Amino acid sequence: MRRPTLTLLPALGALLMVTACATIGPPQPPSLELPKPPSDLRASRKGDRVILTWTVPSVTTDRQTVRGVGPTEICRGLEPALTQCGAPAGVAAAQPSSGAAQSSKQKVAGSYTDSLSGQLQRDDPSSFITYAIEVLNAGGRGAGLSNQVRVPLVRTLPPPRDFAATVTGQGVVLTWTNDIRSVNPESSIHYLYRIYRRQEGSRQQTVVADIAARDAPDLTLTDSGIEWEKTYEYHVATVTAIARENKPAVQVEGDETPEIRVFADDIFPPAVPAGLQAVASGPGQATFIDLVWAPVTDVDLDGYNVYRHEEGSAPVKINATLVKTPAYRDASVVSGKSYFYSVSAVDVRGNESVRSEEASESVP
Repeated sequence: MRRPTLTLLPALGALLMVTACATIGPPQPPSLELPKPPSDLRASRKGDRVILTWTVPSVTTDRQTVRGVGPTEICRGLEPALTQCGAPAGVAAAQPSSGAAQSSKQKVAGSYTDSLSGQLQRDDPSSFITYAIEVLNAGGRGAGLSNQVRVPLVRTLPPPRDFAATVTGQGVVLTWTNDIRSVNPESSIHYLYRIYRRQEGSRQQTVVADIAARDAPDLTLTDSGIEWEKTYEYHVATVTAIARENKPAVQVEGDETPEIRVFADDIFPPAVPAGLQAVASGPGQATFIDLVWAPVTDVDLDGYNVYRHEEGSAPVKINATLVKTPAYRDASVVSGKSYFYSVSAVDVRGNESVRSEEASESVP
């Protein structure tokens, strides 16, 4: 009965050796839980505000998943490159890390808005300020600075006064008062007005135009890129542009005007047709008068109406439906009579122009 028990001993020994081999190795030090410094810090400036954005770290410096982060210190200085944060210019509150969102491949964005005092802003186009951030762990320790970004300190100007909008047949006419005078053409700093348009219900803003500031007291722009019967909101900002040799200009937008709302109600008729001519049929043909005129080029043109009258009577429209081409044959004429014709243009919303100059013709 004991013999089978003895045969199990070698197998148990081998199993113990395998188990012991699996646990061999140097002990791992505990993680310091230091978030890996961001490498995608970005900065944009609007007036005296600098908006910083970055991706909240998802891993630590030892490649462990971040379980939580502390506050983020905002570092800035006038030197071209920062070596340490020193006294932070601000602190962004702690945010959830990206580690918890890794399974869904989502990234958590961090942001902070810094304010540039009047003493920091300069009229010197070569003045810049450098930003970096340091993300701390829950214990208030960090692994160093992020990538660094530089922001111009050039002074921005307030938005223009008296910004207004009027709807016309050619589009929305925008006007404002220009307070910028005598810009030195040799200076590397120039100013322009940037006009924005946004359709009601949409978040997308469209730059309508950049208009260079000049000595004229009042400036105007016609926005013909609208669609009729829609509501739009407009605002304008003054932009400071710094010219750089062999490089694109650096542009900094100042604060913007309040938005003004405009309903593009098309109550404007098309252009008046011109060049109307009338020619009667020749002998031996059926009796008619052919009319031709120059086409109206309005994009919303729907067609034309043709009016006729005899001497001493009022004009009467003679077409049953809109004429789609700039030509018409009037076959309801009588030999020996003279007729007077005029033509109007009609758009897709039924707005009708005044009638053209008359053309007359006698039927043989």
